[in-house]
Amino acid sequence: MTQRDPGRLIQIGTGFWPAKTLLSAVELDLFTVLSDKALTARQLQNALELHPRGVADFLDTLVALDVLARDGEGETARYRNTEDAAQFLDRNSSAYIGGFLDMANARLYRFWGDLTEALKTGKPQNEMKHGGAGMFEELYRNPQRLEQFVNAMAGISLANFEAFAEKFDFAPYKTMCDVGGAGGQLSIAVAQRHPHMMCTTCDLPPVASIARKTIEAHGLSERITSVSLDFFGDPLPKADVVTMGMILHDWNLEKKMQLVRAAYDALASGGAFVVIETLIDDARRSNAFGLMTSLNMLIEFGDAFDFTGRDFDGWCRKVGFRRTAVIPLRGPASAAVAYK
Repeated sequence: MTQRDPGRLIQIGTGFWPAKTLLSAVELDLFTVLSDKALTARQLQNALELHPRGVADFLDTLVALDVLARDGEGETARYRNTEDAAQFLDRNSSAYIGGFLDMANARLYRFWGDLTEALKTGKPQNEMKHGGAGMFEELYRNPQRLEQFVNAMAGISLANFEAFAEKFDFAPYKTMCDVGGAGGQLSIAVAQRHPHMMCTTCDLPPVASIARKTIEAHGLSERITSVSLDFFGDPLPKADVVTMGMILHDWNLEKKMQLVRAAYDALASGGAFVVIETLIDDARRSNAFGLMTSLNMLIEFGDAFDFTGRDFDGWCRKVGFRRTAVIPLRGPASAAVAYK
C-alpha cells in the first residue's frame, strides 16, 4: 500500500492557527506599530504590552507566514512589515483592510465555531442565536460601529471596485446608480476613472450620511449624489447602469429576485445590471473562498447564500434580461453583468 502524506489535511484542519495568529496581530495593531521602522522582539513586547513567553513564537510565526520580515537572529533581530503588511495592515495606509479583519476577529471567529450547528439547523449562529438582533439591526443601533463597518467593507472592496471601473466599458453609458452603496467607494472609483459618468449611491439614511462625507473628501460632490433609500421598499432611481456590490448574497432567493426585478425596472433598454461578488465557479469546484463566503452567509443570516454566474444568468433571464457576462476582478471576486 502506498504511503500517503496527511500533511495537507492536517494543515486544513488546523487552519485556525495561522488565522488567529494574524487576527491577533491586527487586534494588537502590530503592523501600525511597525509602520515605518524595524523593532526587536523586546521592543515589540513592551510596545504591545505582551507577556515574554509567547513573543518570539508569535513574531517568528508571522515571519514564517511571510507577513513580517526579520533581519538577523536572536535577541538583536529586528522585525519589520513585509510589503503586503505595510500596504494592507498598517492603519496609516489608504489600502488598509484591518477593519474587516477586526470584525472577523471580534465576531466571525467565534460564530464559525458553531458551523456544525448551522449545518444541522440551517439557522444563524450570530448574535441572534443568543437573543440579540440581527447583524444589520445591531449595526444601526450604534452609529460609531456602523461607520466602522462601512469603512471595513470599503477596505476589502476597494481593489475590486477599482478593477471593475477599469475593466467595464462605460463608454455607452452616462449614469450609474449604486444600490446599497455604503460609503460610496464604488461610485468614487467609477467617477475618478470616467469623467463623463454621473453617479448616485443609495443606502439607508445613516449610511447615506457617511457616504456624503467620503464623497466630499474626494472632491466629487458635483458628480456623485448620495441619497437615502430602502431598496426593498422604494423603487430604484433610473440609470443606465445599476450596480450592487456585495449586496445580492445577503438575501434568500425570494429577496434576490425582488432586487433583480427592481434593477430591471430601473434600467432603460440597453442598460446594464452589475453585481460584484465572490462568485462561485459554475462547476462549484475551485473558488473555495466563494463557497466559504456562502457558508458565512448561513452563519450570519440562515437562508442567505452566494451563487454562481450560471445562477445569476438564470435569475436575470427570468425577469427579461437578454444576456449576461462575467468579468473576473481581483482574487476570488467577479462582476456579473446582465444586459437589458
